[in-house]
Amino acid sequence: MRLRNYFNRMRSKDIRPSRKPFSKIVWSVVGAFIGIYVMSIFSNFFSAKDSFFLLGSFGASAVLIYGAPEVHFSQPRNLIGGHVISAFIAVFLVKMFGDVLSIELLCSLSVALSVLAMHLTLTMHPPGGATALLYVIGSEHIQSLGWLYPFTPIGLGVIIMLIIALVVNNMSTNTQRHYPLYWY
Repeated sequence: MRLRNYFNRMRSKDIRPSRKPFSKIVWSVVGAFIGIYVMSIFSNFFSAKDSFFLLGSFGASAVLIYGAPEVHFSQPRNLIGGHVISAFIAVFLVKMFGDVLSIELLCSLSVALSVLAMHLTLTMHPPGGATALLYVIGSEHIQSLGWLYPFTPIGLGVIIMLIIALVVNNMSTNTQRHYPLYWY
């Protein structure tokens, strides 16, 4: 009986949502393109060979802030806080326990503690977990940034993406499409 109840919880409770209107899809694509393009140019300005500002977690953030600007995970507080807090946690763990703990434990702790911190600070932004993980598994170049990592590329990168999200998400004539829903 318990097992059946357990598996019943995995059944669909709702139907999938319908596709978004074409105009919303277009604005999402335009925002994602411009956001990542600007990050690429900015990255080349610093170092053409290692794409300093092109982090996977920024690609995931682009999906949220340009493709779903109305969800709570996409709001500026979440975007900035989720990435920066997670970056600080990762740097702390590597600096304090990098020589003591296995890479598996560091990876697990960085993401788990980032989730905890984002919950406690109301800054849940799923790509923040990737930001933490990227530092732990990152190259010598990334880890050599140390306490600078939360500020650049992370902090500066999310500010650039936020500015683009503010511009692009508010260009639509659709009164339902605006960004942000809230700042703090």
